[in-house]
Amino acid sequence: MKRDFPRFSILLPAHNRADVLGFAIASVLEQSETDFELLIVADGCTDGTADIVASFADPRIRFFDLPKAPHLGYANRNVVLRQARGHLVAYAAHDDLMLPDHLALLGDLLEQNGVAWCYSRPLWVSTDGVIVPFCTNLGLADELRAFLQDRNTIPTSCVAHSRAALEQVGFWPEDVPFAADWVLWRRMITRGGSAAYLRQPTNLHFSANWKQSRFSGISEVKVLLEIADNASWWPSILRNTPAAEPEQATIWRAIKIGGDPWVKNLREATEAVIDRIAWMAVRDLHPGIETALAAQARSEAVAETALAAQARSEAVAETLRAEVEALRASTSWRITAPLRNIARRLRNQRHVTW
Repeated sequence: MKRDFPRFSILLPAHNRADVLGFAIASVLEQSETDFELLIVADGCTDGTADIVASFADPRIRFFDLPKAPHLGYANRNVVLRQARGHLVAYAAHDDLMLPDHLALLGDLLEQNGVAWCYSRPLWVSTDGVIVPFCTNLGLADELRAFLQDRNTIPTSCVAHSRAALEQVGFWPEDVPFAADWVLWRRMITRGGSAAYLRQPTNLHFSANWKQSRFSGISEVKVLLEIADNASWWPSILRNTPAAEPEQATIWRAIKIGGDPWVKNLREATEAVIDRIAWMAVRDLHPGIETALAAQARSEAVAETALAAQARSEAVAETLRAEVEALRASTSWRITAPLRNIARRLRNQRHVTW
């Protein structure tokens, strides 16, 4: 039975990024979860945003071309969200890219765990196409405390929540100049108390052009990029240097050409990077660990050499035993038995004392 409302309402705020907006829209329309409406809200756009939206002939798109709202246009987001019909809400960004199973994974996480708010592991993309994984686990008390008190480290496009949670907290705050998403997430978490974390990355978050920062102005991302710049082991799939085009275009093409295997390899590379960084942290905290490991390796080599020598000795002894048994079982051994007995008696007589 067909429902009268979609599973998801996806809000995509746009402001003068016609150069990359088409890639963001395409990444939404090609989701494996197809039961959604895409609500694109233009916040006082003066470029070709409307033309980009019009180039997509998809009935799931609803376009709202609104005058510029104060600050980053949070009031316009609320205008559109109050018309949303889905019982789940997700977010796209005019310069971000969803992986094909983003909606499916977050929707299942919300519904199967009975939570009101969830997010996936962020992947941050530098202006020169380097992808770095971020680790914010709000299931850990100290990380949750830092998130609630200090600053936001979860991009909006990594988040999904129930429509009921949005209504409970009163929609997006409109009176803050920036970081309204952080205010909203904290309200949902502290009032609802039920949240979930998907460790798989499902979204690629790019540095906003107005920040004019390779690393989105996030110090941790800067550190991760420094590691990537100097690590010969950094996976090649996490390096997508654009050539005379936006980095979004380069990575969207890689997703389209590579398909599901590319996404799988991306996630495996992400896990490999996290494991490498964890190992580096252990090594740096305990500088003597490499010396200790080398000594252990030498001891193990000596032990293996000794065992090999013992094994060779045992093999030689076993060979001699087999040859003796074969001799005793031979015909010549039986024929010469009387001679051996005479020789034994003569040897014994030499030792008799008269």
